[in-house]
Amino acid sequence: MKKTALHAVYVVDDDADDRQIISDAFDEINHATELTLIQNGTELMENLHGSPLPKLPSLIILDLNMPGKDGREILKEVKESKVLRHIPIVVFTTSSFDKDRETCYHLGANCFVTKPSSYDIMLEMMQSISKLWLIQ
Repeated sequence: MKKTALHAVYVVDDDADDRQIISDAFDEINHATELTLIQNGTELMENLHGSPLPKLPSLIILDLNMPGKDGREILKEVKESKVLRHIPIVVFTTSSFDKDRETCYHLGANCFVTKPSSYDIMLEMMQSISKLWLIQ
């Protein structure tokens, strides 16, 4: 039976494997979510500005270090927009540096998570993110 999507989530990561692992984790936790996999910041902003208001995502999972427009620039741009600032952003990154965490929170990130080294931990993280940001 096909699940009905209750929430739209944009996953923004320049690494195709990371996008796929996040997608697999959401599928496995069976959360009614429509994922849009996006490979860079420019593509994200095009999607956000091209979406009608009711179709904006419920959550953005954002990689920090990407070529071109990186996560810091995206955070700043989204959180300065009156139309977009309400969208929660979870920074999901390989960085574990305090400076990156502080910068992201200063720019308006709702959460900062270091990518795990195992799929089991990834699954737990996506379950927690889902419970925190998507399940009412």
